[in-house]
Amino acid sequence: MRAVTDPAAPAPTPEGVAHPRTIRSFVRRAGRTTTGQARALEDLGPRFVAPYRAEPLDFAAAFGREAPTILEIGFGMGDATAHIAALMPDTNFLCCEVHEPGVGALLKRVGEQQLQNIRIVAHDAVEVLRHMVPEASLAGVHIFFPDPWHKLRHNKRRLVQPPLVALLASRLRPGGYVHCATDWEPYAQQMLEVLGAEPALRNTADGFAPRPHYRPETKFERRGLRLGHGVWDVVFTRR
Repeated sequence: MRAVTDPAAPAPTPEGVAHPRTIRSFVRRAGRTTTGQARALEDLGPRFVAPYRAEPLDFAAAFGREAPTILEIGFGMGDATAHIAALMPDTNFLCCEVHEPGVGALLKRVGEQQLQNIRIVAHDAVEVLRHMVPEASLAGVHIFFPDPWHKLRHNKRRLVQPPLVALLASRLRPGGYVHCATDWEPYAQQMLEVLGAEPALRNTADGFAPRPHYRPETKFERRGLRLGHGVWDVVFTRR
């Protein structure tokens, strides 16, 4: 899944954020919202989509319960998100995505599978982290298949950069984890280096990690593996 953000976000990026407005890590993808997705947005959006506000989000109020909360950045069409949420019903999932068809697709799955532990913020995840997620509040962060920005001149647009990793670490509670996955080896190496350089985090493996049981293989991933392409998982925990 490729994470996306809104280049037209009205608020200026605060000092110290990884990606100033002049360098966006994502682009808004074009795409048509299907009838089913539009119906899900209309019927389920008011309950499961939390509006972006530049103030801390009360997780217990948003989810209607006290439970460990995992932040997912860029869930694409929501396949993996719904799978993991169903597998971990005692965990809350706060999910960031601005691609409207993707938001609608995940909401459709929420309705079909009667998932209660997902809330969506349709906004730039960096701003959500900065303003809505309290310090030391997250049990984990998932970043699965973010845009790799293949061309060398575009590498600066990659999401996983030192300032963002420092921000993520500050939002994790002790023992919380960051799990990144990518199918682009140079980006995987960058993830490993950047996360490894953050003093508040430690690697759970000697290099790349085995795919955790909760992350499903996507159709795209299975096809790539058949063709000999790699997929790399990186998992670090908060000291």
